Amino acid sequence: MSMNAAMPERKEIAPAMTTIPTLTTERLILRAHRLEEFEDYADFWKQEGLMRFVGGEPPSREQTWARLLRYTGMWHILGFGFFAIEERESGHLVGEAGFLDSHRDMNPTTEGTLETGWAISPSLHGKGYATEAVRAAIAWADRIFIDRRMTCIIDPENEPSLRVAEKVGFHRIGETVYKNRTHVMLERWK
Repeated sequence: MSMNAAMPERKEIAPAMTTIPTLTTERLILRAHRLEEFEDYADFWKQEGLMRFVGGEPPSREQTWARLLRYTGMWHILGFGFFAIEERESGHLVGEAGFLDSHRDMNPTTEGTLETGWAISPSLHGKGYATEAVRAAIAWADRIFIDRRMTCIIDPENEPSLRVAEKVGFHRIGETVYKNRTHVMLERWK
C-alpha cells in the first residue's frame, strides 16, 4: 500500500490516554499499576478465595502478566482500564477496580460498554474498600464518558459483589452465560 493511498477513516471509541489518572479516597489511592510491583500483583491473584467467582483456578504467573498488560494497554487504546488500589495507610496493593471491554464471547454482551469490575484481597473483605474504590472510579468515568453505559457481570452466588454493585447504582437486567457459567448481568446509567 502506498503511503499516499487513502487510509480508511478511524472511528474513535474514546479519548485514548497515555497518562493514567490517580484518584484518592478517604482510605485508598487508585492509580496505575507499576511494573516493579508485578510480584505483589502475581501474589495478589494467588490468594485463596479470590478466584472463587472469577474463573476458579488461580492464574499462572504468565496469565497474570498478560492480565497486567491487558489492563494497562486498555488505558492507551480505549481511554480507560483498571486501577491498582493501594491502601493509603499501609501503602500496600490491596486490589484493583475499573473498566474494561473484553469482547467477551457471550450473549447478551457487555461489548462497547464500560464493563465495571473489582477485586479486593479476601483478608480485607467487609471493610467497604470495594464500594469506596468503585464509587471513585465511577465518579471519574461519569466526568469523562458522559453518556456511556456501564455494565457488570457477577456470579449469582457472589452476594458481596452483588451488594457492592447495588450500592454504586447498578440494576439487574438479566442473566448471561460466560465460559459455561451463568452470571447476573447488571447495568448503570448516569
